Amino acid sequence: MTNNALLLEVKGLKMYYEVIGRGWVRAVDDISFRQFKNENLGIVGESGCGKSSLALTILRILPPNARIVDGEILFNGMDLIKAPESEIRRNIRWKRISMVFQGAMNALNPILTVGDQISEAILAHEDVSKEEAWKRAEELLKMVGIEPSRSKHYPFEFSGGMKQRVMIAIALALNPDLLIADEPTTALDVIVQAQIINLIKRLQKELGLSLLLISHDVSLVFSISDHVAVMYAGEIVEYGPTSEIYHKSLHPYTHFLMDSVPDIKGRIRPLGSLGGAPPNLLNPPPGCRFHPRCPYALDECKEKKPPMRSVSADHTVACHRIDELRAKWYG
Repeated sequence: MTNNALLLEVKGLKMYYEVIGRGWVRAVDDISFRQFKNENLGIVGESGCGKSSLALTILRILPPNARIVDGEILFNGMDLIKAPESEIRRNIRWKRISMVFQGAMNALNPILTVGDQISEAILAHEDVSKEEAWKRAEELLKMVGIEPSRSKHYPFEFSGGMKQRVMIAIALALNPDLLIADEPTTALDVIVQAQIINLIKRLQKELGLSLLLISHDVSLVFSISDHVAVMYAGEIVEYGPTSEIYHKSLHPYTHFLMDSVPDIKGRIRPLGSLGGAPPNLLNPPPGCRFHPRCPYALDECKEKKPPMRSVSADHTVACHRIDELRAKWYG
């Protein structure tokens, strides 16, 4: 839960990828949200909606064809966009904000022991001896549930779930304030997924971490997050407390997402589905980007972009038909 101290505030962030000869992919397009200390914030949406691009923009580890067009990323009051790269590299990236990357199981160097890879992160940012860095690497492995003696082993000697634990150990090597977890359970079976999520929950409580969880897995995001931001086609379309969005989602896209998830405790019902495909972000549709797939779309939706509207103290939605849909779905 939050302690009301603001940690991260993103304001009007726009990040586009240039495709030579074709234009700009609007991967992150006018996104705003806030995250408080000791809070779990979930970012959920379909693959390709810009979730990972948002994370990479926050850390400023973008490819050469990417450009931050507009906006602010305020971390403890510092605008990360305006800060020089040397400052980000020395004092922010990995030291204050770290990340468990999507496909992390394949991110380990196959010719270095896991101990070397954890201690490398420590040596790159802190003035400590190799012996001290190695000792801390062993402590970190123990913290994530791996026998410290395995520090001398190579990645190929570990299972998928253990590799993910090693990546979490590397991400926590410098005791960051914010951990970004991008699809942390991808390619793991359901038992190992549960183990990894329980590990993250335990470490967050023990270390006082703030967690920014990115996933297309609706059940995962809603089970671990205090607040949820729903992304569609490069934009946030709904944001609010997890329980409120779970019980009273108001954007049609969120409503369809929730309807597609089985509930083992609820009534028996057919699962919902959503036709069509997300838009091409080289040339997104005018108005509401969801309107080509939305059964409730009107002419206004096709012509005018809906603003984010407050529907309660901490719940905002970008839809022209909020009042009508609320009455239709919830009476």
